[in-house]
Amino acid sequence: MSIFTPTNQIRLTNVAVVRMKRGGKRFEIACYKNKVMSWRSGAEKDLDEVLQTHSVFVNVSKGQMTKKEDLTKAFGTDDQTEICKQILTKGELQVSDKERQTQLETMFRDIATIVAEKCVNPNTKRPYTVSLIERSMKDIHYSVKASKSTKQQALDVIRQLKDTIEIQRAHMRLRLVLPGKDAKRVKEKLKPLLQIVENEDFDETLEMVCLVDPGCFREIDELIRCETKGQGSLEVLSLKDVEEGDEKL
Repeated sequence: MSIFTPTNQIRLTNVAVVRMKRGGKRFEIACYKNKVMSWRSGAEKDLDEVLQTHSVFVNVSKGQMTKKEDLTKAFGTDDQTEICKQILTKGELQVSDKERQTQLETMFRDIATIVAEKCVNPNTKRPYTVSLIERSMKDIHYSVKASKSTKQQALDVIRQLKDTIEIQRAHMRLRLVLPGKDAKRVKEKLKPLLQIVENEDFDETLEMVCLVDPGCFREIDELIRCETKGQGSLEVLSLKDVEEGDEKL
């Protein structure tokens, strides 16, 4: 048994619709569920993993395609892949209230998880549990922003939580090796970037084990490479300097 389907109609399932209005007309694209936010945050870079089809619709649910002349008039081109990218980036994701609430709840927990993984109580060096971070986020009435990545929002949360609980980014432990002729000069330049120097040994080279803020890692790495012309070295001994056990309030 065959069913007639008009050539300008496509039927799609399990779809997330992104909509944009331009020049008085509506344009929609069909995406895979949960992939739109991944694309916007930069986590997903393969367009074929996001779009169900490189086509622009008047109405996705009815499978009605947009006419080429309407695309050219609104976007200045009829290149549907390029138009899909514009809609994907700037359009409005269509989700039900229930889906939106579920998405925000998932993001809330993901943000709390990132914060718990990256931070400690500076007095005890112990990490906080995810549930404790979640409670603290509710205490400050943190509102999740669906359009921002969870990583970006985790950094915002860390800044805001500093007003209510003892919290800071867990330090990284690094081993720095500087050639003798450059050691004194480079060490002076590194000083503002080092939190604690745990061990220092000078023979033909200067070797230091120190704790640093993770945000300074790239700057330290670049400084050592440039100032020693590649002769110095930097080794990550541990990503987080923490004590065993979770912090409890």
